Amino acid sequence: MASLMENLIDILNQEGTEYEELLVLSQKKTPVIVRGDLEELQEITDDEQNLASRIAHLEKTRVEITADIANVLNKDVNSLKLRSLIEMLDGRPEEQVRLTQAHDRLQSVVRGLMRTNEQNKELLANAMEMVEFELTLLQAARTAPETANYTRGAYSSGAQMGVQSGAFDAKQ
Repeated sequence: MASLMENLIDILNQEGTEYEELLVLSQKKTPVIVRGDLEELQEITDDEQNLASRIAHLEKTRVEITADIANVLNKDVNSLKLRSLIEMLDGRPEEQVRLTQAHDRLQSVVRGLMRTNEQNKELLANAMEMVEFELTLLQAARTAPETANYTRGAYSSGAQMGVQSGAFDAKQ
């Protein structure tokens, strides 16, 4: 059991380190989004994908260790939480403190990552709105309003002001 707890603490510390790197990348991404630097944003996203892959591997290992601990304790793996494990370690204060620190560190980093990702999500949504607005503006500039010119039969000619499709204006 002691070696399983050591393994769990080590994995949690490794996950904490990886999540801290992910947080740094997410914070680095914020000014890149504001600048609209797509190349650098792609590089950061690639780095994030690599980190996410490493975190997924660590998470799989953590789940396996937790299942082994649940097996030894004769507990249901789905109901076994880190907080309850921490409480069970009353007889081993050193492991209890280390597990608590690893848990709290991981929780803090994940909360920070969630805040930063939410901020980046808002910035990206605003950037998309701005792009849509500019596209709409460009489309509106290309289509001018119809004139009130009528044909002999009292029908609108459908002519548009200032639009000469395909014509080259040499005066400009």
